[in-house]
Amino acid sequence: MKAIKQQGFTLIELVIVIIILGILAVTAAPKFLNLQTDARVSTLSGLEAALKGGANLVYSKSAIAGVERVDSSSVSDSGNTINTAYGYPEANADYQFWVDANTGDWSADTTADGVITFRPSSVASDANCTVVYTEAADANTPATSVVGLTDGC
Repeated sequence: MKAIKQQGFTLIELVIVIIILGILAVTAAPKFLNLQTDARVSTLSGLEAALKGGANLVYSKSAIAGVERVDSSSVSDSGNTINTAYGYPEANADYQFWVDANTGDWSADTTADGVITFRPSSVASDANCTVVYTEAADANTPATSVVGLTDGC
């Protein structure tokens, strides 16, 4: 009789490989599960850049018109009137005229005087996932936009 040589893996080898794969999956899963939060934080940074870019363009138009040091004025862009405070856009509901952001993706809270708080529409209104735009307070203080808290994204 000829001896038949076995081919393939033994049961113990298969169990060891499955255990190693399980350990790797448990180690890597939290990194991959956190991608949605990372994506929201990234979109907040994108909105912050759009706010800064739009505010700087409005300020440039104000400077050309000579109203960059006036506490309340306006400039026109593509037929839209943009109210300004010291050359920068005022924080009001007309933000869509000067910032390139899809209004369906964001909810904007303009209830605070001189401040707009943006948050993704997909998160709860009380979540800490915001970008805050603050209009210029005086001729020496430019408008600011900063990514707020992101621990609720």
